[in-house]
Amino acid sequence: MNTVRSWYDSAYASLGFAAQRRYPNEELLRFMGRHFFGVDKAQRSSKTFLELGCGSGANLWMIAREGFDAYGLDLSPEALRLCEIMLESWGETASLQAGSILDLPYSADMFDAVVDVFSTYCVNEEEFGRCLDEVARVTKSGGLYFSYSPSKNSEAFKSHHPAVKIDDSTLDGIARPTSPYYGNSYPFRFISPEEYAHLLRSRGFNVILSERIGRTYRDGAEYFEFVSLTAQKA
Repeated sequence: MNTVRSWYDSAYASLGFAAQRRYPNEELLRFMGRHFFGVDKAQRSSKTFLELGCGSGANLWMIAREGFDAYGLDLSPEALRLCEIMLESWGETASLQAGSILDLPYSADMFDAVVDVFSTYCVNEEEFGRCLDEVARVTKSGGLYFSYSPSKNSEAFKSHHPAVKIDDSTLDGIARPTSPYYGNSYPFRFISPEEYAHLLRSRGFNVILSERIGRTYRDGAEYFEFVSLTAQKA
């Protein structure tokens, strides 16, 4: 995790808000629309949300602005500094904390929703299992988990050389110059919908929606895919 933190601290310090988008992920908005935008605004402050790897706040400001009780966790202090500025620019607040997705600094059964938008991919298979254990611990019974994570159907995974596999799902970085996310020199994990569903079921979640979201790069020359998944804790 130290390698990941150093990479992101450097990226946020050198690029500022340009290191991340400034507006929410579209699939996260779909998740919010399906499950939470129908909640009466007078009751929204009672709904607690945790974003894993909140970065500079591109998603978190929206969650806070919609009236929900927002929490953001990130391993990069520089990201959290920018996130605070982002929230202030929208006139919103959230509880921000530096920490690891492998050891969440929150009480059991605390959150109505935990969201992961392209964040937990930076740990290997064994560590991701620990992360999901923590997600299960802090999510309330009936609470939801949303994830948007790289799919093994991506050409970046299928044709990964010269990157090397750390395990069956994780590369030691993105090293092919023509690949999307080239230059991300830290563990980069991919997953299939079937694998994800199995991991979540074994931790007491029921998958209620699983979609493949794909796009091309380099004028259609290369395909990259994400798994967009929603699960509910029993």
